[in-house]
Amino acid sequence: MFIDTHCHLADFARCGDVPGALARAAAAGITRVITIGTGPDDWDLYANLAAAHPGRIDYSIGLHPCDVPEDDTWREHVDHIPHFFQRGRQAGLRPAALGEIGLDRFHLPKDSTAAAASFARQEAAFRAQLALARELGCPVVIHSRDAFADCVRVIDESGVDWRRVVFHCFTHGPDELRLLRTCGGRASFTGIITYKNADPVRAALVAQGLDVLMLETDAPYLAPLPHRGSPNEPAYLAHTAAAAARILNIPLADLAARTTANALEFFALQ
Repeated sequence: MFIDTHCHLADFARCGDVPGALARAAAAGITRVITIGTGPDDWDLYANLAAAHPGRIDYSIGLHPCDVPEDDTWREHVDHIPHFFQRGRQAGLRPAALGEIGLDRFHLPKDSTAAAASFARQEAAFRAQLALARELGCPVVIHSRDAFADCVRVIDESGVDWRRVVFHCFTHGPDELRLLRTCGGRASFTGIITYKNADPVRAALVAQGLDVLMLETDAPYLAPLPHRGSPNEPAYLAHTAAAAARILNIPLADLAARTTANALEFFALQ
């Protein structure tokens, strides 16, 4: 049995397919999913999904770097994050993590002045949320696209416990992975490890090994082979898991047991 440690269920919810997605996932051996918040538009939705499917759906709250507004309203969004942790603690539905948060250079405006201003806002929102994570003592889910060194620098400066940090959808190579592990953080891996041109990512998977490994779909994005090009869903984690077991040369059952234990411990799931 596996846990999909990072997916986005908003599209499934809006078309009424969450029960179907969960049923297909369970049939494929994925018994639990963590749906990851990216902004105020999905925070209440995910909290409600977790309440409706206890033990099947967990959720996180965070402001994605690509969702940081062009004005200062992002500060109001960040200020609202502790409400979910406080309310969730009282109801037994505390978010599993703060995230996904981080930095993204890939989607910056082409104009250099606008790009610099956008990245500065991203970093300010990232720092504010890391300060919250340190205060709350919760796990942190990192989005890093073309910004690995910047993310490492900002996390280091934040004082957040690196053991509570996961770089989701790891797309770098073994050198970056080893730096991440030296800091105390970890990576989680998606269906990218099934792609033909992803040798560096597979090498990073091997470099990290099994001790802290977690798997994810990032659904509805990045469907693994043989579904690449189609919308992804939690059930397809089975293909990523089979590939990871082959790459690491271990039995699938051993991979399932270890990655599930790692996810339960990292996110403090019951």
